[in-house]
Formats: sequence, C-alpha cells, structure tokens
Amino acid sequence: MPLELQIIRACEFIRVGTTGRPDIERSRAVLRELVAACRRRGINQALLDVREIHQSPNRIFTPKQIAELVNTFHEMGFSNDQKMAVLYSQDPHRGIRLFAFVSMIHGWKVRAFDKFEDALQWLATTEDATKDDPEFHPLPTATGTSGRS
Repeated sequence: MPLELQIIRACEFIRVGTTGRPDIERSRAVLRELVAACRRRGINQALLDVREIHQSPNRIFTPKQIAELVNTFHEMGFSNDQKMAVLYSQDPHRGIRLFAFVSMIHGWKVRAFDKFEDALQWLATTEDATKDDPEFHPLPTATGTSGRS
C-alpha cells in the first residue's frame, strides 16, 4: 500500500535568533505554514526529522518551548486522523521524547524513533499499535491503574 507523507526536516522550521538560540516564535510561524500546507494537500502522515540537530550540553528547547511547539500542531487542527513520527539520532535531554509524550497526552498519534525504518513502518500501519508497544508506558490514572487494557 502506498504511503504519502510529508518529511519536515529541522532546518526547514527551526529558526535561530541573534543570540544563537532558537527563536521559538519564528520557528512556530514556519511550522504553522508547513502544517497548513500538509492539511491543504490532504497529507495525514508526517515525519519530523530532527537528526541533524547537534546536541549540546544545554537543552536546545526548554520544556515550556516544547509544549509551545506541540500547541502549534493543535492550533493548526492536528487531530487523531493524522500521525507524526519524530526521527532523532540522539536525545540526551529527552526533549524529543518529551515532545512525543506531550503530544500523546493530547491523544494524538505521535511517536519518537531513532531508526528511520521503524518510523516509516509505524506511519504505514493503519492501526495505532501504541497499546501493544512494550516501550509505551502510560501515566497512572487517578485510580492507580495505567489505562492499558
């Protein structure tokens, strides 16, 4: 079955300010344009490729900025009909996995992968296999159960 997806590379949306740090507002504006273009074309799968981001001893994005990036997708109407795989080569500060986790809390189909093939395979599946994923650990609910069926 053919897979139509949009590949969004980090260099296409991350903008750097005069201080050398990412400019979150400019980055969000570009990301909005990219997401809107996907929606206009009816593309429901995206691969956010951040492998080229070189990690430094300090976080690139703060947890608050990561939440703002997630909210950009919400603002653009990201729904359960869309799937996004985030592809990374290293994540020492767990920011990429935090992005995927916060997105999943919103109920969206977003997963982080360190292997391109795994990301494509997940995007190509019609069912969301998150519940069957041994690496998926849902948050406990107020009753103390995990929500896993």
